[in-house]
Amino acid sequence: MAWTREDICRVAALELKDGYYCNLGIGMPTKVANYIPENINVTLQSENGMLGMGPFPLENEVDADIINAGKQTITELPETSYFDSSESFAMIRGGHIDLSILGALQVSESGDLANWMIPGKMVKGMGGAMDLVAGVKKVLILMEHTAKDGQPKLLKECTLPLTGKSVVDMVITELGKFDITPNGVEIKELAPHVTLDEIKAKTEAKILI
Repeated sequence: MAWTREDICRVAALELKDGYYCNLGIGMPTKVANYIPENINVTLQSENGMLGMGPFPLENEVDADIINAGKQTITELPETSYFDSSESFAMIRGGHIDLSILGALQVSESGDLANWMIPGKMVKGMGGAMDLVAGVKKVLILMEHTAKDGQPKLLKECTLPLTGKSVVDMVITELGKFDITPNGVEIKELAPHVTLDEIKAKTEAKILI
């Protein structure tokens, strides 16, 4: 039985440690905030200029001026601070963010990341992705194990335009949790009832047991 998207986010949240400054990317990564263990204190950073993001608002709490980088409405906390984009990216480029959790189109066995465009399709731009993967201490990717056409997304080499080279540390998909190592993709945990044969069939990258 493969993990659901909520399961993936719950597993990802366990990678957070007390005192971390963390940036959550657009899409599935934003849901990780719902599963942060109560016994740890994590400060969420958004590259549009916010440090200390609160949870998603209830309907009567929505303030259209308080949004994350994905333009989702969020809430503020007593310790929340606001600043311009130059300060925000100084935090990222200066190595002050401990963990970035992002989505991906493809990841290679050496940790190359492609997550910002498919040639021929309209894109809004890379946003802060290139800075995030280059400046943070650890990069965690949440994604489906295969594309919609069934092709693997964990590859020997990425075929789409890269966001960064050798930047990914860990990948979590519906099939399991994987470390990116110098020798290949190492299985750390499998989802319930997922077999090694299924992993091999849906993965092009070199798999380490």
